[in-house]
Amino acid sequence: MHSEESDLGKIRVAVAGVGNCCSSLVQGIHYHHGSREAEEKPEIAHREFGGYKVDDIEFVAAFDVDTRKVGKDLSEAIFAEPNNAPKFSEVPKTGVKVMKAEVLD
Repeated sequence: MHSEESDLGKIRVAVAGVGNCCSSLVQGIHYHHGSREAEEKPEIAHREFGGYKVDDIEFVAAFDVDTRKVGKDLSEAIFAEPNNAPKFSEVPKTGVKVMKAEVLD
Protein backbone atom coordinates (compact mmCIF):
# COMPACT_ATOMS: atom_id res chain seq x y z
CA MET A 1 0.00 0.00 0.00
CA HIS A 2 2.98 2.30 0.15
CA SER A 3 3.44 4.49 -2.85
CA GLU A 4 6.70 5.83 -1.48
CA GLU A 5 8.48 4.25 1.45
CA SER A 6 10.59 6.38 3.73
CA ASP A 7 14.33 5.80 3.62
CA LEU A 8 14.15 5.82 7.42
CA GLY A 9 12.21 2.55 7.68
CA LYS A 10 9.23 1.82 9.90
CA ILE A 11 8.24 3.03 13.33
CA ARG A 12 7.48 -0.25 15.09
CA VAL A 13 4.95 0.18 17.91
CA ALA A 14 4.15 -2.17 20.79
CA VAL A 15 1.24 -1.22 23.06
CA ALA A 16 0.91 -2.07 26.74
CA GLY A 17 -2.80 -1.95 27.49
CA VAL A 18 -5.41 -2.20 24.74
CA GLY A 19 -7.80 0.34 26.20
CA ASN A 20 -9.62 3.39 24.87
CA CYS A 21 -6.45 5.38 24.14
CA CYS A 22 -5.03 2.45 22.18
CA SER A 23 -8.32 2.11 20.30
CA SER A 24 -8.21 5.76 19.25
CA LEU A 25 -4.54 5.51 18.26
CA VAL A 26 -5.00 2.37 16.14
CA GLN A 27 -8.16 3.72 14.50
CA GLY A 28 -6.48 7.08 13.79
CA ILE A 29 -3.45 5.47 12.18
CA HIS A 30 -5.65 3.34 9.93
CA TYR A 31 -7.99 6.24 9.16
CA HIS A 32 -5.07 8.32 7.87
CA HIS A 33 -3.12 5.45 6.28
CA GLY A 34 -2.53 6.21 2.62
CA SER A 35 -3.72 9.82 2.90
CA ARG A 36 -2.37 12.15 0.27
CA GLU A 37 -1.17 15.70 0.79
CA ALA A 38 -4.09 17.04 -1.25
CA GLU A 39 -6.73 15.38 0.94
CA GLU A 40 -8.39 17.61 3.49
CA LYS A 41 -8.07 15.85 6.83
CA PRO A 42 -7.63 18.59 9.40
CA GLU A 43 -6.84 16.13 12.20
CA ILE A 44 -3.19 16.00 11.09
CA ALA A 45 -1.24 19.21 11.50
CA HIS A 46 1.89 17.86 9.77
CA ARG A 47 1.66 15.00 7.27
CA GLU A 48 5.39 14.43 7.61
CA PHE A 49 7.43 14.76 10.78
CA GLY A 50 11.16 14.17 10.86
CA GLY A 51 10.92 12.37 7.54
CA TYR A 52 8.23 9.95 8.81
CA LYS A 53 4.63 9.67 7.60
CA VAL A 54 1.58 7.92 9.06
CA ASP A 55 2.18 5.05 6.64
CA ASP A 56 5.52 4.41 8.38
CA ILE A 57 3.81 3.39 11.65
CA GLU A 58 3.46 -0.36 12.14
CA PHE A 59 1.93 -2.14 15.15
CA VAL A 60 4.03 -5.16 16.06
CA ALA A 61 2.90 -6.24 19.55
CA ALA A 62 0.09 -5.69 22.05
CA PHE A 63 -0.38 -6.71 25.67
CA ASP A 64 -3.38 -6.63 28.02
CA VAL A 65 -4.60 -8.32 31.22
CA ASP A 66 -8.27 -8.57 30.21
CA THR A 67 -9.25 -12.03 28.97
CA ARG A 68 -11.84 -10.43 26.66
CA LYS A 69 -8.93 -8.99 24.64
CA VAL A 70 -6.14 -11.55 25.04
CA GLY A 71 -5.77 -13.86 22.06
CA LYS A 72 -7.67 -11.57 19.70
CA ASP A 73 -6.27 -9.65 16.78
CA LEU A 74 -5.52 -6.05 17.77
CA SER A 75 -8.20 -4.88 15.30
CA GLU A 76 -10.84 -6.77 17.31
CA ALA A 77 -9.46 -6.21 20.80
CA ILE A 78 -9.65 -2.41 20.50
CA PHE A 79 -13.45 -2.71 20.34
CA ALA A 80 -13.85 -5.35 23.08
CA GLU A 81 -15.53 -4.40 26.35
CA PRO A 82 -14.98 -2.58 28.59
CA ASN A 83 -13.61 -0.23 25.89
CA ASN A 84 -16.11 2.42 24.89
CA ALA A 85 -14.10 4.77 22.67
CA PRO A 86 -16.16 5.88 19.67
CA LYS A 87 -15.66 3.82 16.52
CA PHE A 88 -14.67 6.15 13.69
CA SER A 89 -12.65 3.86 11.44
CA GLU A 90 -12.80 0.30 10.19
CA VAL A 91 -9.55 -1.41 11.13
CA PRO A 92 -8.46 -4.39 9.03
CA LYS A 93 -6.79 -7.41 10.64
CA THR A 94 -3.34 -6.40 11.82
CA GLY A 95 -1.81 -9.81 12.34
CA VAL A 96 -0.93 -8.69 15.87
CA LYS A 97 -2.32 -11.06 18.50
CA VAL A 98 -2.91 -9.49 21.93
CA MET A 99 -0.75 -11.32 24.46
CA LYS A 100 -1.37 -11.80 28.17
CA ALA A 101 0.33 -9.22 30.38
CA GLU A 102 1.09 -9.54 34.07
CA VAL A 103 -1.26 -7.91 36.57
CA LEU A 104 1.08 -5.55 38.41
CA ASP A 105 -1.34 -3.55 40.55
